[in-house]
Amino acid sequence: MVTIIVPVYNTEKYLERCVRSVMAQTYKDLEIILVDDGSTDSSGKMADELAVEDGRIRVIHQVNGGSSRARNTGIDNAHGDYIGFVDSDDYIDEDFVSLMMDAIERYDVQMAQISRDEIDEQGERRPDVCIPPSEESLITSEEQLRELLMHRGDCSFCTRITKRELFDDMRFPEDRLNEDFYLLVEMLGVIDKYVILPKQAYHVFYRMGSNSRREDPEDFSRVFTDIVVNADHVEELVSVRYPFLTETAKRFALIQRLDYMLHIPISAMNKDNVFYNGVKRYLRKNFGRMILNRYLTPKNKAYLAVLAIMPRTVRSLHRKVKSIKR
Repeated sequence: MVTIIVPVYNTEKYLERCVRSVMAQTYKDLEIILVDDGSTDSSGKMADELAVEDGRIRVIHQVNGGSSRARNTGIDNAHGDYIGFVDSDDYIDEDFVSLMMDAIERYDVQMAQISRDEIDEQGERRPDVCIPPSEESLITSEEQLRELLMHRGDCSFCTRITKRELFDDMRFPEDRLNEDFYLLVEMLGVIDKYVILPKQAYHVFYRMGSNSRREDPEDFSRVFTDIVVNADHVEELVSVRYPFLTETAKRFALIQRLDYMLHIPISAMNKDNVFYNGVKRYLRKNFGRMILNRYLTPKNKAYLAVLAIMPRTVRSLHRKVKSIKR
């Protein structure tokens, strides 16, 4: 049996499309758990109505605690031998589960990953964030970690089917964003390899207002602090488990801080912001390693260098240039 867990929070416009795409799976030995995470719209009611229609669906209502807690609730209540996740505003092809379960059996692995695309609010397909492989690929944990550190791999658990027992001692970190990256890095330490499939059978619905997508430059998502925290975690992990990836991990830590520096509101770049000042100190302390890092592009190095020296000035100029281009 495969359990598909759908965390639900105020997605009444998209929930039915999502759940019906799961209900339509050609793989029939399926359990569907909808975790209503304290929705204040009609999402919870819609979930209950869908459960009446399909006996494979179970609905759990809980006080709002965030996506990670909702996923963990689903894991705690799952009966399946394997577990997958679908976000409630996304949707999947009918062979999403069957393709991965077939690959898991053929390759005798504990995890399979399928490829994804992104669809915007106008129904147009966006450029691929993660480039699908040209054919089925069996990848080792070390190879996948390198891909993640080079910002080429997909860390989302929504594009995976995972053996249930891997969650026995692991859960999504709660009260943190970028939680998929954190958990996958931990899980790579206990599996040898897994398979990646080329078909883009998972469809991400790209909409403004989600955790990392903001129209207002003063609306700063916590995800940009959490990616720095996770970068520090993986840098420590690499030093112990994968020392041959040390320079790659340093590149990752610097790029995550570049992302943070390019998104933090200029008004928050002040002496009272402890986290911001810590990022600035890290860039200055690692200035030499930044310049010598062979995995950083010249453009990366230039941005990091000037942001380390005069961050507020650079950000102000960056905003003016973007305004002129618009």
